[in-house]
Amino acid sequence: VQLVESGGGLVQPGGSLRLSCAASGFTFSSYDMSWYRQAPGKERELVAAITSDGGRTNYADFVKGRFTISRDNAKNTVYLQMNSLKSEDTAVYYCRGRRIRADYWGQGTQVTVSS
Repeated sequence: VQLVESGGGLVQPGGSLRLSCAASGFTFSSYDMSWYRQAPGKERELVAAITSDGGRTNYADFVKGRFTISRDNAKNTVYLQMNSLKSEDTAVYYCRGRRIRADYWGQGTQVTVSS
């Protein structure tokens, strides 16, 4: 089982990034997927989630209107489009796949928002 995040990097405030999380080793289309983040010295927090069929999404209040989660079950990939980035969005971003009796995490990708 693998979840591999990519797309992180350094971006200026107001900029955009698109994170990807490629899944393998499990039936991706059966799993609810989500993105979390963890900033230095802070607890890991939920950013956005999407159901297995992509029919429902939910977002943390601090990203509503700026971030969009989506998935492509044919490509076994979940995405996080991040717009209007702020310095407080700086964190390691992790993807998570979950269903009953199964819970998988990726290794994370660093996002740094700084001028």
